[in-house]
Amino acid sequence: MQNNRIMATKIKEVIHYLESWAPPGLQESYDNSGLIVGNKDNGVKGVLVALDCTEAVVDEAQRLNCNLIVAHHPIVFGGLKRLTGSNYVQRTVIKAIQNDIAIYAIHTNLDNIATGVNAAMGEVLGVESSKILRPMHQKIWSLTVYVPFDHLEMVEKALFDAGAGAIGNYVECSFKMAGKGAFKPTANANPVLGSAGVREFIDEFKLEVMVPDWRRSWVQQAMELAHPYEVVAHQWTLIDNAHQEVGAGMVGELSEAMPILEFMQGVKDRFQLKMIKHTELYHEKVSKVAWCGGSGDFLLEDAIRSGAQVFVSADFKYHRFFDHESKIVILDIGHYETEKCVIDLLNVAIGQKFTTFAVHKTGVNTNPVQYF
Repeated sequence: MQNNRIMATKIKEVIHYLESWAPPGLQESYDNSGLIVGNKDNGVKGVLVALDCTEAVVDEAQRLNCNLIVAHHPIVFGGLKRLTGSNYVQRTVIKAIQNDIAIYAIHTNLDNIATGVNAAMGEVLGVESSKILRPMHQKIWSLTVYVPFDHLEMVEKALFDAGAGAIGNYVECSFKMAGKGAFKPTANANPVLGSAGVREFIDEFKLEVMVPDWRRSWVQQAMELAHPYEVVAHQWTLIDNAHQEVGAGMVGELSEAMPILEFMQGVKDRFQLKMIKHTELYHEKVSKVAWCGGSGDFLLEDAIRSGAQVFVSADFKYHRFFDHESKIVILDIGHYETEKCVIDLLNVAIGQKFTTFAVHKTGVNTNPVQYF
């Protein structure tokens, strides 16, 4: 009986939860988030959370009786043409398959949500009142649908329940305009109202809601199920508004300004760093901070425009350090170091949602960069 209860939760249920939090549609074009190895219909015995999936992590999962590894970085980025064990990627995949261990990656889609990687990094930094540094554009649709008066409330609720009508910190947002609809059913129609061959006029509302790109299919389905008409008159329009809740990097304020050397020492202590690579210290105090987990040099200009005194990230190339324009201090603290907080983030999220299996944090340090 105990074992049956543990196996009740399927891998696909964990995936559904993770993807409702960090939709796959938010991953970058080069990424490979999602289920990489394994059968989603298998039951979950245990979950191991890691930043990277390596051979050592698969071994650890086997020891802990975990048959699902949730990692931030995908073990496979490009296509695998053969599995001969000739490199660590192939050996890791082979070992996972041999031991019936699934591997799921939640990468740039977790980077690009306001409650993801950068939110966790911001907590470590101790920054308050944070917001997305570079919000995404062309990720919002406007849905217009025509609804008869007596079905308006039901259709509107169905759209809201499917994820429509959320704008920043506001939900259930919509616009309605009353009007007169007209139609004439043909002989083959099966109208809810009216008769074949007779032109009908009915009081309708023009209902408009905003829909994030990754919720579009769910909202479409909900609209069709809730709407009374045989054919639903509607249209989708892609709008260029920036989505303030998704995008790259973050920026926020400290509770009070502090000397920059004190701030840097705090970063060193909080992230357990041996060293920080940085540019010249142009500011005496820090009150506003920009940051990005992982490789963030592409956001340097955004960080400068935000008015932040420092930009905390990783993987800056040598010549990129010249582009600070004497306006911002770059703190390169290491890729692994900026993102290891993801392990706690995923551990808490999965552990709070599911109680039928154990969730473990990896004890393997997967950082490939060593310091002497």
